[in-house]
Amino acid sequence: MSHITPIFIDLVRVETRLYNAVSARLRAEQGLGLGQFEFLEIIDRVPGCRVLDIVGELAITVGAVSKAVDRLVAAGWCLRVAHPQDRRSSVLRLTSAGEERLSASRPIVESELSALTGSVPPDDLARIGSTLAGLRATLEAGPHGRAE
Repeated sequence: MSHITPIFIDLVRVETRLYNAVSARLRAEQGLGLGQFEFLEIIDRVPGCRVLDIVGELAITVGAVSKAVDRLVAAGWCLRVAHPQDRRSSVLRLTSAGEERLSASRPIVESELSALTGSVPPDDLARIGSTLAGLRATLEAGPHGRAE
């Protein structure tokens, strides 16, 4: 086994455990999972957000994003509004219920992540963050930054 394989395995296992723990707490306290939180956060942050904006950011398929957005619409957290210049496309907007859910969820995500990473010294965490940001940028700039 190469030296990079154990690092990759650790990275994936850490991500999975962090994701599951944060998602479980969000579900218990706010009735939504971390994936739904991520969608709400992107819709809130990206002006004129479309399904393709979420696809580009998360590198998942259009079908997966569209189904997830349909579930957010059904929950009353987001709306699909006709795009003013392109009637074939729609813009995603949070409803007031979606804005409230997102606002209430942000401190939970932050708190849980802080608690779960509290054993890592701040300088190490900053170094990990910088390294991951660089790797992410490299991957997103190439063909691996898109959904297949």
